[in-house]
Parts: sequence; C-alpha cells; structure tokens
Amino acid sequence: MRIIASYAIKGGVGKTATAVNLAWEAWRGGASVLVWDMDPQGAASFYFRVAPDARGGAKQLVKGDTDVASLVRGSDYDGLDVLPADFTYRHLDLYLDAAKRPTRRLVRLLAPLAERYDYAVLDCAPGITLTSESVFALADALIVPTVPTTLSLRTLDQLAAHLRKHDAGGAVTRPFLSMVDRRKALHRALADAILDGGLPTPFPFLRTVIPYLSAVERMGTQRAPVGVFAPGDAAATAYRALWGEVREVVGGR
Repeated sequence: MRIIASYAIKGGVGKTATAVNLAWEAWRGGASVLVWDMDPQGAASFYFRVAPDARGGAKQLVKGDTDVASLVRGSDYDGLDVLPADFTYRHLDLYLDAAKRPTRRLVRLLAPLAERYDYAVLDCAPGITLTSESVFALADALIVPTVPTTLSLRTLDQLAAHLRKHDAGGAVTRPFLSMVDRRKALHRALADAILDGGLPTPFPFLRTVIPYLSAVERMGTQRAPVGVFAPGDAAATAYRALWGEVREVVGGR
C-alpha cells in the first residue's frame, strides 16, 4: 500500500479537495483506495457521505485498543473506503505525546490494512504538530496544495526547515499550485514565476495547476468528487492530471 498525504501547514489551501479527488481518480483507474480523514472537522468523510465517527475515539486508536479494520466504512464507490474522522482527533497530539515512540504509532495502526489497499490517501489537519510528524514517518509522499501567495509559499520554507532539522525527510514532498485565480495579479505573477523556474522553491513543484473554480466548491452540495458530477469541467480535468503526476511520484497501480 502506497501512502499519500494531502498535507500543508497552512489551512484553507484545498487539502481536503485534493485528498478526495486524488482518491477518487486512483479508484477510477482501478485501484483499491482507503481515505483516512484525519481532520476532526470531518470534511472528507462528509464528501464521501460517511458519518464522522471512530468508535472508541482517538485515545483508544492510539493505544492500539481498537481494531482499525472495524472502523473502515464503505463509500458510494465499491473499492474506495473511508476511515472516518472523529471529533476526538482534536486531541490526537495529546494521546500521541503520551505514547511510546509516538511517530511510529500511526505506522503500526495502518499496518493491518496494508495488503487490502493499493493506496491510502490521508486528509491531514493543517499545522506542524506531533500528528504531522507521525504522518511524515508514515507517508510515501507529501502532496502540498500551495496557493500562490506570500504566506502560503512561506510555509514551504518552514516545512523544509523542519524536515531537515528533524531528519524527517523520508517522504517525497511535492507541492502544487492550488486555488489559482488568474484574475489576481499576485496569483499570476507567483504562479508563472514558479512554473518558469524563476522563483526558487525548497521542493520541486508538480506541473499541474488546480484553478479556483466553482465546481470545487460544489463538492459541498453534491457531496462527491468533482469528476462524479462535472466530469467535463476544467477542475475535473486538472485533478485527473494531478493524479497522473502523483502516481508517477509514488508508484503503485
């Protein structure tokens, strides 16, 4: 099982839309996929029409007292399953901090599911926390949605510095341009500079650009990936291309 984390320090950059659409594109290509909604807000669970409820909560999960397979829920897409969010995930850092070798806890937690799925796609909460560091130890690839703004780009430098300092660079890290609104001069200038190589970045960017489009926002009313309800939309085309690039990064089916 290859593990892909949709992760960013900054919130509101399109992490959940990325996780949901990448997972669906992988499934559409014939892979078996698990989505782990790690954000207590439960947005990925909502998009896949799965109740945000992990029986026993985060504490039992971290202690290893819960059979993780029993928490997995099916979605509307046979072969695409969801490990749903739970509001107790807001305390995940506290429970990990109390555990021995906390950054290995999530690795052990997903191990029983490794033979069942081709890919696991993690929808991570924003920030750099102990949970994030556990994801760094778990994932094969960190896919980082990055809005072309000064603050969003600044977080890439912070992430690179953190990975170097803590020798946590095992996962391949690839940002991509997200929610790009070319009506905005700053978006145009920064996006063009990144793609042209004129702006140095700590990680190489994927070439796909996800534009700021209403179809992505409509995921909330449709409760489905963009490709389900608007397969011809530019957003669906962009996520298809993004999955093609991510698949090359992580390998697998």
